[in-house]
Amino acid sequence: MLEYLSVREITADDVPLIASYWVDSDSAFMRSMGVDIHNDPTRNALVEMISYQLTQPYREKKAYAIIWLLNSKPIGHCNLNPATFGGEAFMHLHLWKNDDRQKGIGTALVKQSLPYFFNHMQLQTLWCQPYALNAAPNKTLAKVGFDFVKEYVTVPGSYSFEQPVKQWRMTRDKFLTPAELFLFPPRRLTAL
Repeated sequence: MLEYLSVREITADDVPLIASYWVDSDSAFMRSMGVDIHNDPTRNALVEMISYQLTQPYREKKAYAIIWLLNSKPIGHCNLNPATFGGEAFMHLHLWKNDDRQKGIGTALVKQSLPYFFNHMQLQTLWCQPYALNAAPNKTLAKVGFDFVKEYVTVPGSYSFEQPVKQWRMTRDKFLTPAELFLFPPRRLTAL
């Protein structure tokens, strides 16, 4: 069976899915991503925060999300938080279910997400700094063409504990040259 990967902007129907991912995920998995489960917001707070961002024009958004799809079904999201229109943002990668992880699909999904971030948010620099001990996103970023900047210890987000992170960067100039590297149609997979 052929399987298709695609992406789209978040809609109101996706908000409960993202909230469930954060609230219902296994605590060991969350820790492996560098998340301090004691700092996780409540389901209602997440729904309110994400729903508010949906109402904002691109110039006003502080967060922005792309939904990842497999055969037109949501399987994860890629979001910017914090984000500054026309400036920089920090990207986060999330496949919601273990069955979809470590199959190499994250690379195609990130590549399909980048045009949304650079075009809609007019970014100059896109950063990503996953937990250094979480190999999957670090491998994905290297494959996509992000530049490795450094490894250092920080608290990378409001839901995180202090940890070593690998900092990666994609600039607008690199994203646009050569442009064809990042303009990906929905990807057809022959085997997953």
